[in-house]
Amino acid sequence: MSVSLNRRMWLKTAGIAAIGAGLGSRCSSQFGASDTTKKDSSLAKVKVSSDRIIRTTIGLRPVRQSGFVLKSETIGEKTVIHNYGHGGSGMSLSWGTAHLAVEEALRTGQKKYAVLGAGVVGLSTARLLQRQGYEVTIYAKDLPPRTTSNMSAAWFGPTGSSQRDHTTPEFADLVVKASRLSYQYFQEYLGQDYGVHWTPAYAVSDDPPNPQAQQGSLSQRIADLYPESVQLEPQQHPFPRAYVRRRWTMQFEPAVYLNALMRDYRLAGGQVVVTEFENIDQILTLDAPVIVNCTGLGSKTLFGDEELQPAKGQLTLLLPQPEVNYMVMLGGPLYMLPRSDGIVLGGSREVGEWSLEPNPAVTERAINSFTEFFAGMA
Repeated sequence: MSVSLNRRMWLKTAGIAAIGAGLGSRCSSQFGASDTTKKDSSLAKVKVSSDRIIRTTIGLRPVRQSGFVLKSETIGEKTVIHNYGHGGSGMSLSWGTAHLAVEEALRTGQKKYAVLGAGVVGLSTARLLQRQGYEVTIYAKDLPPRTTSNMSAAWFGPTGSSQRDHTTPEFADLVVKASRLSYQYFQEYLGQDYGVHWTPAYAVSDDPPNPQAQQGSLSQRIADLYPESVQLEPQQHPFPRAYVRRRWTMQFEPAVYLNALMRDYRLAGGQVVVTEFENIDQILTLDAPVIVNCTGLGSKTLFGDEELQPAKGQLTLLLPQPEVNYMVMLGGPLYMLPRSDGIVLGGSREVGEWSLEPNPAVTERAINSFTEFFAGMA
């Protein structure tokens, strides 16, 4: 007999896919995007200057050349299920890999679980275990708002560079499967309570699009998860670039979303133990027979993953502008996105860098690039 999540959960997530398709059309009609002959002239300019900077955040993304780890192993008398190494795509893939990790957990027949880590992957995994009626305790060094997940930008981008660099056909299939599962789950969380909403994103470039380069790519395989993707003519947008593509994507407010997940977890009876493990022997003393490892970069020390390394990401946040309701992918790979806690400028990725200190050159690059870009906006 095959083991899977309960029928109720499957029916719920399967039905959500159709809802997601409808959401795209509703969002676009609200924004006026369904008429591609109109110019997006209502877009507010972002006010970019160094004196509007309110803070700089640093996050060390857990990256692996061969991609994230999703597997089960026996260590001593414990079953350990690994779910880590998502790079910059942890928020996007969180529900998908949590779903697959819980399928592994169901095969054990156990009903008591320890989840290591309280970032978005750990919280998502813990919540799905709770939905199955299991007893769950989270063990973590950091809780929201001090997790790496809180330092993410964040939007739905499951096929980030860390998932593309060295992709085997089997791993590509896994990424696509996890992406689609995540998309379905996220439809349950749209709205202000969870800080998840649809946002139009503009990818701008001076170079013409190359459809052949995208043929068969991971991005192309999940293109349908980004509603109403359209190449705009110059008269249809205000940006100082020759080529602009607009599509809709889900955007997440990390502080709101992670706090809401933790609230749901606690309301469902979940326990949290704040602790820092120094080695695997300490982990094996936990009384749960099954341990789900969602420690991200911590897996390098705790479980000896030598392939795991940090990719330092730095975000510059400017004063909030409620009138800005769109994202810009500038390339290079700079981006701007609006959040309730500020305008986010990002795009840095320093692989192998462990420092949590801000890099002034990264901030200067973002400020200068976007100052020039928005100065040229019609």
